[in-house]
Amino acid sequence: MRLLREEDWEEVVTLEERAYAASGLSEGEAALRSRHRASPSTCFVLEHAGGIGGYLLALPYPLLRCPDLGLAEEGAREARNLHLHDLVIAEQARGRGLGRRMQQRLEETGRTLRHETLSLVSVQGSRELWSRLGYRARPEVGLPASYGTDALYMTKPLVSSGTPAATADGTPVGTLPGPPRS
Repeated sequence: MRLLREEDWEEVVTLEERAYAASGLSEGEAALRSRHRASPSTCFVLEHAGGIGGYLLALPYPLLRCPDLGLAEEGAREARNLHLHDLVIAEQARGRGLGRRMQQRLEETGRTLRHETLSLVSVQGSRELWSRLGYRARPEVGLPASYGTDALYMTKPLVSSGTPAATADGTPVGTLPGPPRS
């Protein structure tokens, strides 16, 4: 696993189109590149079988908000939240825990960069996968229409050693929860 480089884009765009075109979620190269330009230190590729076996694009983004798939980023944002915008594993590389490894690398990077939370938008029925990885559904967050009707915003706290643990909404871990949200 390494940082995404210029020569990776052709394969990254191909993987993205294969993963999302059929569901109408493909963004196109310009939008993908804009996410990378906003935060090159949080975008990775996974080398596999002589090519790119997967990629992850993440960028600082305000908590409870997300990029619109139809719009390119206009620059970097200051935020304590790191938004996992896209994680795709090539079909031939699936089933080996590589997506989990990429997500763990993002967590480590996020902690190093002193981000407090991770966020993402679950699409294509991936909510259970993200829940198993510690993300919590935030159905109260409205999403751009470009994500479709089944999309769900999710968050996960990032805790580093020496930092008190907190939930994605800032509640310290170990405190009694408030009433359930509807």
